Amino acid sequence: MNFNTYLRFNREQRIGLVILAGLIIAFQLVYCFVDFSSEKVVTVQEEEWLSMQTEVDSLKKVSAKPVKKIYSFNPNFITDYKGNKLGMSVAEIDRLLAFRETGKYVNSAEEFQAVTKVSDSLLAVVSPYFKFPDWVKNRKNFNYQKNEYQIFEKKEKKITVIDINQATKEELMAIYGIGDAISDRILKQKETLGGFVSMDQLEDVWGLSPEVVSELNKHFKIVTVPDIVKIDINNESVKNLSKFPYFRYALAKEIVTYRSMNNGIKSIEELTKIKGFPIEKVKIIALYLDFK
Repeated sequence: MNFNTYLRFNREQRIGLVILAGLIIAFQLVYCFVDFSSEKVVTVQEEEWLSMQTEVDSLKKVSAKPVKKIYSFNPNFITDYKGNKLGMSVAEIDRLLAFRETGKYVNSAEEFQAVTKVSDSLLAVVSPYFKFPDWVKNRKNFNYQKNEYQIFEKKEKKITVIDINQATKEELMAIYGIGDAISDRILKQKETLGGFVSMDQLEDVWGLSPEVVSELNKHFKIVTVPDIVKIDINNESVKNLSKFPYFRYALAKEIVTYRSMNNGIKSIEELTKIKGFPIEKVKIIALYLDFK
């Protein structure tokens, strides 16, 4: 059938097509140029609420900010970390630590400011949280000697030393400065190593300040050296060597390369010749290695 037959229209059909095209164009023009939206009438009260909306939003943002809670503490035992969190400068913290090293203590907010030289504004913020021993407020009822904290120190409980390799999470968290996360890191490090062989290894735990490490040394020690599964330095793969906390992947690769070129590694002294080896920890590392 010829396709042209479909394109032939009689007079009535042509008139109908023209009218349809005209209607389509007319509706398109009306849709583009005529505003069908109804204008909402805003009352005076609504205008007042809208004008206050910006202020309300800003107040919501302020109220949504988390408020840091500060617990009472004795300012004589502020650490670098604690002082930094309180807003003290390094110089102010150092003045307090230097004062404490002389065996003296501050017994009031005024003495604290005199020693540290903190600003009045910072003192006004932190001093309400200062907590001194009860006897400081009632000095007349006590007989003092040279050290004003002598009575306070005598009342301290005798420290019971615990084997660090047997310590529980709760026993670790009993130390000031150790929380849930850091106690988990200590236990994970112990598990990875198979046990601590030296208290110096606690310095390798991320997040432990020197002050907290010092406190740990007062309450814990190595009672018995753990039964460690030693690392076969001459046969382990690069992947297995890199799992040892003291060997990074690059060092593990250097160790494997060195032993293959020198027919094995005979001693810890030979191992220290390898580039990148942590020589300062050689005595500790040696206890975890087997050179057979």
